[in-house]
Amino acid sequence: MDLMSGLMSGAVDVQGDEPAFALAEVNLQPPDSSGWRRYQIIYVIRNDKLAEYREDLGPRENFTAEAFRIPGGVWDADTRRIEIVHSVAELKDIAENVRLGPRVVPDIQPRDIIGEHDLRQEQQRQLMKELGR
Repeated sequence: MDLMSGLMSGAVDVQGDEPAFALAEVNLQPPDSSGWRRYQIIYVIRNDKLAEYREDLGPRENFTAEAFRIPGGVWDADTRRIEIVHSVAELKDIAENVRLGPRVVPDIQPRDIIGEHDLRQEQQRQLMKELGR
C-alpha cells in the first residue's frame, strides 16, 4: 500500500482484526483544555491510507506507565510502501502489557549455582572414594 499523502482521515471506531500501523499512549490536553488526559491513538489502514483513531483512557494521574509507542508496521522510504505486521487487537494487547507491567511477579529465590555445583562435585568424589574407584 502506498504511503499516505495529504491529511490523515479520522476513524470513529476500530475493529480488532483491522491492520494497524501503530499504537501510541500519550498524555494530551482534551479539546476543552480541562486538564491532562491519557489517550490511546491507533493508526489503522482504511482504503489504503492511514486513519487515526483516538480513545480517551482517563485522567493522566491514573497511569503510572510512561507514554509509549508500539509499531505495528514498517514504512520503506525507498519504495514508499507500508507493510503491516500487526492487527489492532494485537497492538491493544501489547499496550495493555506495557501499561500494566508484569501481572504476576514470580517468587523465585536466588540460588548459588556455583556453590551447588561445587557441592555436587564433592559429593561425587566422596561417592567414588566409597566405591573404591
